[in-house]
This record gives sequence, C-alpha cells and structure tokens, in this order.
Amino acid sequence: MLRSVAAIAALLAACPAIGADEKPVIVKASGLSAEVPKEWKKEKPANLLRSYQFKLPTHDQTHADAEVAVFPESSSDAKKNFEKWKAQYAPPDDKKAEDVTKTDEFEHAGAKIHVLDIRGTWTYRERPNDPKTEKILPEFRTIWVMIVAKEETTHVRLSGHTSVVEKYDAAFLKWIKSLK
Repeated sequence: MLRSVAAIAALLAACPAIGADEKPVIVKASGLSAEVPKEWKKEKPANLLRSYQFKLPTHDQTHADAEVAVFPESSSDAKKNFEKWKAQYAPPDDKKAEDVTKTDEFEHAGAKIHVLDIRGTWTYRERPNDPKTEKILPEFRTIWVMIVAKEETTHVRLSGHTSVVEKYDAAFLKWIKSLK
C-alpha cells in the first residue's frame, strides 16, 4: 500500500499541474513580434506556406472555429494581393462586392499595414494551385493583413464563419497593433 501511494505521488509530481499556465506564444512577423491572446489555440501549420496557425474557438456547435494563419516571405504588392483575394469571394445575392469589402492602411512600429476585410461565399483552396483542395464556404468572412517592413512582408489571415469572425475581429486588429 505504501509503495502504491509513493508511486502515485511520484506520478503526480511528474505531471504538469492541471490548469498550469502554458508558455505564451510569441509570433514574429516582418521583424516585429507580439504575444498572441491566450484564447488562441496553437496548431501545427497545415502546410509549409504557414509559419503559425491558430484556432479561435467558436464556443458553440453551430459553426466551426475561426482560424488565424501567418504566412512569412509574402508578396508586398497590396493592390495585386487584394485583387487576387477579392476574386476568391462572391458577395451575397443582394450585395455588390464594394458593399461587403473594406480596406484600410496605416503605419505602425515602422511597418506599413494593409487590411482587407471581406464577406460572402469564399472559394477556398488549401493549396492555391490545387483545384482538388477547393471548398465553397458560404457566409464566410476573412480579414487579410499585410505587414510590410523594410525588405520583409508577412500576411496574416483571420477567417471563419461571419458570426465567429465577428467575435474576434476587434481583438485580432488590436493584436496586429500590438506588434512591436
């Protein structure tokens, strides 16, 4: 009996405490960095184009979690990228593309930040040049951010069902503005 108690105590001592804080995740983007919100769940990147990937929980069973993906060494041509990304979206039947698309641009921490926010039906490809990976995602919203600093550009994308992205859009943009 004493040996069993000692074995259990040793096992418990070797395990991390339940609820113990995990190390904060620091994302690096275009020479800047920031700690991601604790609610973002780090995942293994889905492909080699991504340096980081996170799930943002939906907290309900109606829609899938949102996703944040970080793409390093990306193109710095905002106009070209925005046109390409807009072409992946079809607006709802009663709307025009201009009605469901917003853009913004600002300077932050020595970087130029370009933002494209778009809603509608997304024709998404996990691998951009592979039509076999194509999915049609209705009622979706994507916020693409391009961080252009010196010779480096990083793209950061928040995407998910419109209602889920709505929960995270302000915190996501606040996080972008926390990069130092």
